[in-house]
Amino acid sequence: MDDRELLKSIKPLIGNTETSDDCAAYDLGNGMLMVSSTDMLHETTDFPKGMSEFQMGWMSAAVSLSDVASSGAQPTSLLAAVGLDKPERLVPFMEGVCACAEKFGAKVSGGDIDSHAEFTVVTTAFGLVSKKDYCPRSGARAGDFICITGIPGRAQAALDGDKRFLPYLLTPEPQVSTGVAAARLGASAMMDVSDGLSLSLWDLSEASNVRLDIDSAAVPRFDSSEYALSCALFGGGDFGLLFTLPADVMKAGLLDAEYAVIGRTAEGCGVYADGVLLERRGFVHEW
Repeated sequence: MDDRELLKSIKPLIGNTETSDDCAAYDLGNGMLMVSSTDMLHETTDFPKGMSEFQMGWMSAAVSLSDVASSGAQPTSLLAAVGLDKPERLVPFMEGVCACAEKFGAKVSGGDIDSHAEFTVVTTAFGLVSKKDYCPRSGARAGDFICITGIPGRAQAALDGDKRFLPYLLTPEPQVSTGVAAARLGASAMMDVSDGLSLSLWDLSEASNVRLDIDSAAVPRFDSSEYALSCALFGGGDFGLLFTLPADVMKAGLLDAEYAVIGRTAEGCGVYADGVLLERRGFVHEW
């Protein structure tokens, strides 16, 4: 069983809407929403070996800030709860958290410190977005264009030993300005691809109840090899944004960011690459 299957077991308790997105949204009553997202990271399962505490802190902040950005919101604050195996790791870790938060417009506003057998951290990010620009996973409709920012697969290649791409793995940069801009342009659905492009496509398909058809040749990759395509489709750790744009939005104006159109949505369900059902594979926690 993986984390997505396990999540289904608590949908009756919490609700389908509340468990189908990375962010929760709260109506502030003034045309604005506050959004929040929380993530738990463990040293043995989430931090590649050899990472410094600063890099761990940066990544911990980035994962939650990226989720907030993928809803179209501007991050504003971050909480960090740190379970420490060694107390001397706290300061360099929090230096990384603060550096990442500051770069992307958020303030570290508090958290908690505890003693743990394994270095463990929980980050919770908050952001603000207008109601009209809020962009969950569930808004895609048949006929939308499927788009992605960045070059997926570089983090996986770094994890496999390609040192050229280490910055994409160790200090990933959430696409905050692009997420805000895509939402304002009129993106119908959006999420990041940190668990891998394939899993993200399947998550978006199920949340929006549409079929996704992609052209594998249109998927950006770091070179033309089959290995690079495999990394792009199934590798985790990238922080590009996957989003859908209605046809009229595509015709009306271009997003001021680098992105690629990789397919279209249609009536139905499932994810297909070149007409063949795409394997649902990526970064998951398993039991």
